[in-house]
Amino acid sequence: MATAGPSAPLGILFLSGLVFATILSANASDADVLLKFKAVISDPAGALRTWTADTAPCTPKADDSSWAGVICDNGTVLGLQLEGMRLSGTLDLGLLAGLAGLRTLSFMNNSFRGAMPDVKRLVGLRSIYLSMNQLSGPIAGDAFDGMWSLKKVHLSQNGFSGPIPASLAAAPKLLELKLDGNRFEGAIPDLRQKELQVVNVSGNSLEGPIPAALATMDADLFAGNKGLCGAPLGVPCASSSVSPSNKSSSSAMAVSLAIAVVATVGIVGLALLALRRQPSRVQEEQLGRLPSSKNSSAKKARTASYKENKLEEGPPADERQSESGRGSGSGSGRKSAAGGHEQGRLVFVKEDMVRFELHDLLKSSAEVLGAGKLGCSYKATLTSGHSMVVKRFRDMNRVGKEDFEEHMRRLGRLAHPNLLPLVAYYYRKEEKLLVNRYVPNRSVAHLLHGDRKPNSATLDWPARLKIVKGVGRALIYLYDELSMLSVPHGHLKSANVLLGDSFEPLLTDYALVPVMNQSHAAHAMEAYRSPERKQFGRTSKKSDVWSFGLLILELLTGKNPSDQGKEDLLSWADSLAKEEPAASTTDKVAAVVFDKMRNADEGEMMKLLKIGLSCCESNVDKRWELKDAVDKIEELTAEEGDDGHRRRSSSSSEGVDASRDDGFSSVAIN
Repeated sequence: MATAGPSAPLGILFLSGLVFATILSANASDADVLLKFKAVISDPAGALRTWTADTAPCTPKADDSSWAGVICDNGTVLGLQLEGMRLSGTLDLGLLAGLAGLRTLSFMNNSFRGAMPDVKRLVGLRSIYLSMNQLSGPIAGDAFDGMWSLKKVHLSQNGFSGPIPASLAAAPKLLELKLDGNRFEGAIPDLRQKELQVVNVSGNSLEGPIPAALATMDADLFAGNKGLCGAPLGVPCASSSVSPSNKSSSSAMAVSLAIAVVATVGIVGLALLALRRQPSRVQEEQLGRLPSSKNSSAKKARTASYKENKLEEGPPADERQSESGRGSGSGSGRKSAAGGHEQGRLVFVKEDMVRFELHDLLKSSAEVLGAGKLGCSYKATLTSGHSMVVKRFRDMNRVGKEDFEEHMRRLGRLAHPNLLPLVAYYYRKEEKLLVNRYVPNRSVAHLLHGDRKPNSATLDWPARLKIVKGVGRALIYLYDELSMLSVPHGHLKSANVLLGDSFEPLLTDYALVPVMNQSHAAHAMEAYRSPERKQFGRTSKKSDVWSFGLLILELLTGKNPSDQGKEDLLSWADSLAKEEPAASTTDKVAAVVFDKMRNADEGEMMKLLKIGLSCCESNVDKRWELKDAVDKIEELTAEEGDDGHRRRSSSSSEGVDASRDDGFSSVAIN
């Protein structure tokens, strides 16, 4: 018995050592697999330089990694997000078969060539993102056989041809299938997965009827295929020419009659439901539409009630709201006075913000701030005295409820001094609400281009440089935190840059591309106006850089890009920058900046002008990387006074007439 005492600790030490050795072995194995994969691809920019043999990709009981693009879960490799890294070569995914915990792969926006890689060996894979590469050729019909866990397949903007793999129809958990921008031919497989949310096959050469299970999807998802027919395109399919026997003809007639009866009853029922739920003309006027900008009354905010705006009516889309989500739902289900249905929850994604419930918004007066391209914005003053901005979206159905909530939680985790944080959201299939705190100061667009009085103040040079630097820092943060997104901001413009108490910039409407309807985003969001979108039909991380460049030029010159078109602003600035540095050049700069910008530093202004032009380069390969642009901007300084201290920017009373108030804020109205 004397030896029994020390034997227990020794046993524990032995077992602990064994477990530790096992963990080290697993990490070493994961490292070996990834290093072998790295060795067979080209990395000219050194994006994977942190993948070294002397470090482990994942550490025990940790979810972060020192290896670029590696996603860890409790010490094992869960996924790879190697997006926009200028990687090239041929993808040999078989080398990754040794990663037992691998669940997601993303190589989007690179330059990989060759055939569709062999994903079948990665049987546990749930998501594969290969969009925006140079992959080509037909894909084997059995390419996805046995992938029972597969949920998302994104192969957009490549050169794939031939038929769509039939094995996709046998993936039972498939949620998203994006094949747009390829050269697929033949018919769409009979996709019948119950949870299927998005199938995008636009821009191919497909033909034949669209499967019945996809009939309710947006028509834009099937556009650009001249041979497709049926719902939702509204193109009738040719009837079969086979002549059945009399008996079968009678049966077919009976079936057709039954279908016609059911369809008629259904149409009548839907019509009655639509009439019941359709708001009156008065209610439509209260949905937030503003008068035409040509009308002087457009400057005045109007008041509407959320109840009048029909937010209570109809069953909530989040009746199945998970109680275990990271965001805390505020408020239990309540009965609507309008329709008698249970209301959905307002889900908070910021723990440190004041709490309120959906009915607090419903009973508050809503000051209409504006109706922009993405949605209508309201200012709601709660009984507690806190003011919030509620933005209402109707074209935010690109993803299903699960992915939408996941993305909102992701946005809720963002924290940067130059980002306006998302506070809460409300989900319903027909519409979404995003809630932010109210910012009383105006947007940059309003200060630059709003109604100007003869004696009104302007933003001076130090203030404009401060704004540019703040925007750049926020973009760098978004690029780091949302590296999985091809366009981390997506809607950067002066109207979406608000100014805080000290006139620090606050970005709004960021990272909404993943949840916006693609057709709506294409004509409403700034990233989709970039040259590469017009030339090649695709956006990239450099689309945000292009928008940043335009913002720089707008801040520097005071020119409104919407006055005569953005191309005119770019052409003017480009011709100016090409001139030899001389007094005439700086005179032109000074002449174009309205009100003769105070505290101007002509040399620094010219440097910023050239940085802005480099960001606006139409050739995306020659366009500057965001980090390079921001590094150069950080080197710029504002003019200093005689006492050695930097002059005060427009955040002071000397720079901006703070007493001016036209009755509303332009918070997030675009």
